Amino acid sequence: MVLFSAYEQLPLKLRQRYPLVISGYKGWGSGAEHQRLERGSREGWVSYLGYVAQEELPILFAAARLFVFPSLYEGFGLPVLEAMASGVPAVCSNVASLPEVANDAALTCDPRDVDALSEGIARGLQDDVWRVETIDAGLARAQMFSWQRCAQDTIKAYLKV
Repeated sequence: MVLFSAYEQLPLKLRQRYPLVISGYKGWGSGAEHQRLERGSREGWVSYLGYVAQEELPILFAAARLFVFPSLYEGFGLPVLEAMASGVPAVCSNVASLPEVANDAALTCDPRDVDALSEGIARGLQDDVWRVETIDAGLARAQMFSWQRCAQDTIKAYLKV
């Protein structure tokens, strides 16, 4: 798990000040990852929530200092967009749809590069100037996406064809 390895590279005091919170189903064949999560939990710097219902996600975003999403494949990038719309700075992959969704409103990196991801996380947690700029850019970027605009663009595409 690249995210876990990247977080482990941060100084222990930083990890304990801003614990890594992970949500989602326990995946098939993820026993080794969950052993690492349990160890991090015992050390006081990681918390695994398991599945979180959609209606509870705003609570997580409201409490987050940073949203980290090193996805290898993403069809659209809704989680990053939700974070930006919630005023949470984001660090995400530079692959699939994520660079298009995030544009310059998030820090992007190779999702397999542990060092780059760790540096991005450290910056996102500590660089207050970057955080303010990124929060503003993320809020502005998120406003560019809406279901109404999606419907209008779809109608335009149909009419063009």
